[in-house]
Amino acid sequence: MSNKTPENSRRLNEVKQKYIGGKMMIAFLAMLGAFPALTTDLYLPALPTMAKFFTVPEAMTNLTLIVFFISFSVLTLVWGPVSDKIGRKPVLIIGTLCYLVSSFLCAVAPSILILILARIFQGVGGASAYAMGTAIIKDLYSGRKRESILSVVQSMVVICPTIAPMIGALILNFTSWRGVFYLQCVFGVIVFFGSLLFCETNPEKLTGRLLSVFGRLIVVMKNPPFALLVVLFSINNMAQMAYIGLSSYIYQDYYGLSSQVYSFFFAFNAVMMIGGPFIYMGLSKLISRSTIISICLIICTLSGVSVIGVSHFGPIAFALALVPSFLAASCIRPPGVFLMLEQQKHDTGSASSLINAMLMIMGTLGVACASLNIMPFVYLVGIMNVIIGLVSLILWLSKGRQFAANTK
Repeated sequence: MSNKTPENSRRLNEVKQKYIGGKMMIAFLAMLGAFPALTTDLYLPALPTMAKFFTVPEAMTNLTLIVFFISFSVLTLVWGPVSDKIGRKPVLIIGTLCYLVSSFLCAVAPSILILILARIFQGVGGASAYAMGTAIIKDLYSGRKRESILSVVQSMVVICPTIAPMIGALILNFTSWRGVFYLQCVFGVIVFFGSLLFCETNPEKLTGRLLSVFGRLIVVMKNPPFALLVVLFSINNMAQMAYIGLSSYIYQDYYGLSSQVYSFFFAFNAVMMIGGPFIYMGLSKLISRSTIISICLIICTLSGVSVIGVSHFGPIAFALALVPSFLAASCIRPPGVFLMLEQQKHDTGSASSLINAMLMIMGTLGVACASLNIMPFVYLVGIMNVIIGLVSLILWLSKGRQFAANTK
């Protein structure tokens, strides 16, 4: 192990970023965080035309989404430990090269089977960029600076799912579905060249065999503070993804709105999440991180209660009742990731992989719970917010707050 202190390593890494330091590095990190949304939501509007083009059932084109999420989730757990062994830069170069090549193959795919196969490799490549983003932030920054960078990156993570379908729909006005994948290819090229200019930020690489590094995932999860905080801050994603999965049915079937009007309501709720990280940075100057998280979890719970109480008044009341929940959930993302990273002094790549993978797993569980047709969907969304908010609050007040108290 090296005798560099974390602070000395951070300063060394900042000096080494000769080509994409400062604001360019922040933009680069934001692009790494945008990979999931730009690889999925961007081509959602093209799914119906793709089914017609290949003359296949919609289930086959939906399979292009499923295989991507599977490969993306699995490889997120792989790339992090590998980066602790060989470095962040090699992982970025290999992953982004895989992504841009597979994006091109998606664009020129002659059959649905080739497209599905190419989407698998898109997930493989995209996972490397997504996993490295969080790890690099910890490598480069500390303290208040790290939280501010996380706020910017988390805002990008929130805004991309909102604007990506709109961009995809706009592209379809000028070209076929292939144009969407060509755009993803261009995005891959930009990030690939950014990866070439990127300077290594992992000064302390693991020794031993490559396969042995995957055991570090287990070691990291055996760290009680890290494990508890990962679960605590990930389960909120269940409520968010449940709403996303049910939103079209709620606004169109339950409230009887058109698809166009539904898109406005969806965009409104999504846009509300953008300000959350910046609200946190403002509030954190006045009150403690721990107090902000406690307040936000209470707000999420009360927002769920209000959804149950006012949803029968119409879609506007339903959308407005959800606003506090969206703002509060996005507000605690920067401090949540910050606290999780602070619990693990080493194995940064493994910790980053587990954080991102757990978010996706909880999101998937949220969609699965939303699929249970046990009550009107508007009430299901409210109840899930109440239950998840209460569980999170109990975990936070009982244990999580104690761990956070030891973090500066």
